[in-house]
Formats: sequence, structure tokens, C-alpha cells
Amino acid sequence: MNGKFIVVEGLDGSGKGTQLAMLSDWFEKRNIPVRFTCEPTDHPTGRLIREALGGRLRLGPDELAGLFLADRICHNSDPDGGIKALVNGGCNVVCDRYYYSSLAYQGMDIGLDWLMPANLECPSIMKPDVCIFLDVPTKIADERIAAGRESREIFEKIETLERVRRQYFKIFEQLKGHNIRVVDASRTPEEVFEDVSKAVGEIL
Repeated sequence: MNGKFIVVEGLDGSGKGTQLAMLSDWFEKRNIPVRFTCEPTDHPTGRLIREALGGRLRLGPDELAGLFLADRICHNSDPDGGIKALVNGGCNVVCDRYYYSSLAYQGMDIGLDWLMPANLECPSIMKPDVCIFLDVPTKIADERIAAGRESREIFEKIETLERVRRQYFKIFEQLKGHNIRVVDASRTPEEVFEDVSKAVGEIL
């Protein structure tokens, strides 16, 4: 049997790191094979993206979107540990961010006309079995970012976070064929994880 492909999305400060750690324990306790991964990746394309997100490399939004697309294709197609190879080998894959992030973050500046079909219609890019979106008000996200780190990436301003949150819900309206679960992540980590683990358990 093939594994399942699970994506966890959310604003910076939504608690993704906490929920992914709890999800790792959940899989381990059940002896279910799983591999955790993220985007940007550790491939050369991913390293360039991290330079841009940290403000050390200047790229336009279309250039950044193109880099994310190339990184995502590599992420899927890598024969040694890529998403497709793992899923086809029977391993579940949990990915921290995927094309939903590109459609939200870059899509709000360059539009979705080419970005959406480039990601959704590319034969090398897998469609997730479920996308779990951890939703928090931008004020809470901003407070968590401020409390958790000394510096911010280019998208981590409260005005930008608000635009990104609106963009996420705009694209969710257009992705009717996708299994997207919106989870209220303003609650305690344990309460949030009840919904996260339920969404994962339903597809396994």
C-alpha cells in the first residue's frame, strides 16, 4: 500500500512547530512509518530561497515563486527520499508547507493566473491527501513571533501576515477538490492537536 501525503500549513507564529512535534510522537507511538520534511528544502534551490526569505538575497516575487516551484519539483522527484519515492514505498510523508504557501505568499503579489496551474497541473508535483491549516488571528501570530525570536523574515510583519491570511482563505475557496481542514490554532496545543490528529487519523 502507498503511504499518505499530509501537509501542515499556517502563518508564521501559528504553532506549526509544536503541532509537528506532537504529530511525530503520535506516529511513533503507533509504529506507523513516517518521514517529516519541509519547504524550502535543503536542495540548492531551497538554500537560495532561505537566503531570500532572510533578506540576504534580493529576488522579485515572480523569481521567488519560480524558485519555490523548482524546489518543489525536486522535493517530489528526488529518487533518494523525495515525496513520491517515499509515498510509493509505503511511507507516510508530513510536509511543513507546500504549494498552498506559494499561492498565499507569492500569489498575493503576482496573482494566481500562472502560479496556480504551474503548481497544480505539474505532473511532477503530488496533490496532498490532506492539508491542515492552523489558523490564528494575526495579532496572536505576531505576538508569538515577537516572543519566540530575535529577528524576522521578510513576510513576518503584522500587515503582511493579515494579507497572507486573507489570501489563504481566498485560495481555499478555489481549491474545492482539495481536502483542507482549517483548525483553530489559538487554543492550547493539546486542544489543537485533538483536531490535527483526527484529520490525520481519518486518512490513514
